[in-house]
Amino acid sequence: LMEAAFGNFLTLKAGNDVRYRFQNFFIGESVTYSSNDYSFLAFGFSGVTLNRSGDGTEASLVFPVNDISKAWAIDAMEFYDSSGSRKAPWIAHVQVLLLDPDDKTSFATTNPLYQYYGQIAGGSWDEVTVSVTLSTVIDAVGSDVPMRRLTQSLVGSLPTTSGVSLR
Repeated sequence: LMEAAFGNFLTLKAGNDVRYRFQNFFIGESVTYSSNDYSFLAFGFSGVTLNRSGDGTEASLVFPVNDISKAWAIDAMEFYDSSGSRKAPWIAHVQVLLLDPDDKTSFATTNPLYQYYGQIAGGSWDEVTVSVTLSTVIDAVGSDVPMRRLTQSLVGSLPTTSGVSLR
């Protein structure tokens, strides 16, 4: 009989740059999943609610106050830099995995039971916890990922005239 448990693997990105990777299961250890190293940081992931229309998909991450969690959380919650320009939004990708507590390697090929992508929308902290609010990156009205600006690096050569036809 195998004992199983759930663990969360968190990737935090600012713009296109991966800033941090944390896992909350293997205490005091760094583990590799999908060719990426995840260091231990105690945190909770909760609050995801889904319905048929796709709205209400807000979630939260809660961390104990320490030098690691407070430093990145403050940076992620500041939406403008010192010159007043808007900074790239932070995106959190949480993967919930089914883990065997006695085997740190068996999950290396496991697919996540659940994945959540959320944009850091705000947060707060006190003497004990840092709480970060995540809002979904999916548009509930259009059921679509927010629109992106088309650039040559994303799609290749772009037309220079309006005389474009689809075949």
